[in-house]
Amino acid sequence: MLKGSWRLLLSLFLLMGCRGGETADTENRSAPPIVAKQEATTPVTGDWLVTHALSDPEQLNPLTSNDATASEILSFIFQSLLTRDPRTLELKPLIAQSRPIVSEDKRAYTFKIRRDVHFQDGRPLTGEDVLFSVKAIKCPLVNAPFLQVYFNSIIDAEMIDEYSIRFVTKEPYFLNESVLGENVLILPRHYYDPENLLKDVTLRDLLRDPSKLPDKVKKFADNFNKNYSRNPVGSGPYKFEDWKTGREVDILRDPNYWGNSKPGIDQVFLDRIKYRIINNMDAALVTLKSGSLDTMDLTPIQHTRGTNSERFKREFQKLEYFAPSYSYIGWNNENPIFMDKRVRQAMTYLTNRRQMVKTLLFGLGEVVNGPIFFFRPEYDKTLHDYPYNPDKALTILREAGWKDSDGDGILDKIINGKRTPFRFEFKVPSGSSTGKSIILVLQEELKKHGILATVRELDWTIFLDDVKNHKFDAVIMAWAMQASEPDEYQVWHSSQAANKGSDHISYKNARVDRILEDYRREFDPKKRVKLYREFQEILNDEQPYTFLFARKSVSAVQRRFHGVEVYPAGLRPQEWWVPRSAQKYARETMLQ
Repeated sequence: MLKGSWRLLLSLFLLMGCRGGETADTENRSAPPIVAKQEATTPVTGDWLVTHALSDPEQLNPLTSNDATASEILSFIFQSLLTRDPRTLELKPLIAQSRPIVSEDKRAYTFKIRRDVHFQDGRPLTGEDVLFSVKAIKCPLVNAPFLQVYFNSIIDAEMIDEYSIRFVTKEPYFLNESVLGENVLILPRHYYDPENLLKDVTLRDLLRDPSKLPDKVKKFADNFNKNYSRNPVGSGPYKFEDWKTGREVDILRDPNYWGNSKPGIDQVFLDRIKYRIINNMDAALVTLKSGSLDTMDLTPIQHTRGTNSERFKREFQKLEYFAPSYSYIGWNNENPIFMDKRVRQAMTYLTNRRQMVKTLLFGLGEVVNGPIFFFRPEYDKTLHDYPYNPDKALTILREAGWKDSDGDGILDKIINGKRTPFRFEFKVPSGSSTGKSIILVLQEELKKHGILATVRELDWTIFLDDVKNHKFDAVIMAWAMQASEPDEYQVWHSSQAANKGSDHISYKNARVDRILEDYRREFDPKKRVKLYREFQEILNDEQPYTFLFARKSVSAVQRRFHGVEVYPAGLRPQEWWVPRSAQKYARETMLQ
């Protein structure tokens, strides 16, 4: 899960839904202004984008944050050595002058850094900041296990001069250029380590047992983990302005951005991007229609029944696209009930996924059977589909020893010498009405067959904390995936079940571990595809997740915005602009 398509790692997002039909169109509002043809083709600066967020970001520390809202906001504030062409997904220079010089054995990567880059506080960006950023990632005391896993092979670095840096790896990894180029968000050392505590600490020093690291490293990590959750500073085109918890997050276009008017550097045009936090999708749609939001992702029912009036069509365009993502039910593999793969298989047979796509998503989705984006060549379309089949599920459960031995209507089994009823709890993030609907439908289905499941809704931050600490029986969640080459190590390698890693279901399989390790060292794309086909076959058999579907995203965007385009990884609001005559928010208003 790498930057570019994935942005930061663990980009979790909620499955949203809403109740009811279309809000009445009672306001007498005029159509968007007519814009001259020449004006409409020349991007200009100005205006705001007011977009929707269902919840506050978990935090805005560029390394330790791991939710989707934070990742999107931070992508405007921070930059990396390389970026990707949004259409081709090819790597291209950003802060680096060019792609790195790679040694013949593919173990050393040398980057030359542009000399004209500066941070939002005006201080120049140099190789010292790049080196510091990698040290911060590699520091085992920094709370970023989901990010650190991609940097396992990076063992050393040296400054050749102030604007050149060379990284050394312990072994080849086919994504090392992408990891170093895209996943290192360049942090200003003077801001995030004002005492320069890591100055004399090498990358090799940081490979030691964490308990044996010097006190200055512990001091740095403690300060970094605690004190930078709401005040990010980077080199990107937008700078952080304000965060009113439960209300909004504001970022402003930096008029002194180093990349302004630079050839080959993407430009941004909107003066302000405001994330308005509305944790109810019905309320968000009302806000959109009232003009207080410019864009939001619609739920299936909102798309189908709530946004088809002539007025809505006049004011908003709707864009449909498959974003790289999938939803799933995660079974805690350490729960005695779900340790047996036959039980997990039965649960998938009892989940009528195609009917859910039809009735809950109104057809805006496609059932998936594995964790790879289904447009990628690595995705195996021949996997067993696990159709809805209660009879097959009950046969498997009987084979696994589950039966109603005491006549109470609930299946049970002797586990560890104790009669254990088939009873467990689903945890669901509040505000996710589609996710909750999926679980409620499944709850009723399970009840018919002697399985008692309860449902608990939790606030997003509490829910996420329980997930990280494995405090659940089953959860419904979703992963954002990369549209470029996948690397599933972060989610599926058994090492990631510890230290709040992304293997929150505690799935462990020695053969899967070996495949994931061999895959990283393989530079032949065809051989990587073969390895991942075997990987998917194992998951398909063991069903640690019940893979649900890839949802088709539908975004509503106010028609005054130009430059709106769907790319392989989705929309790119940083490219949007508004002609002068159509701008809603005056420049003077922004500067107040």
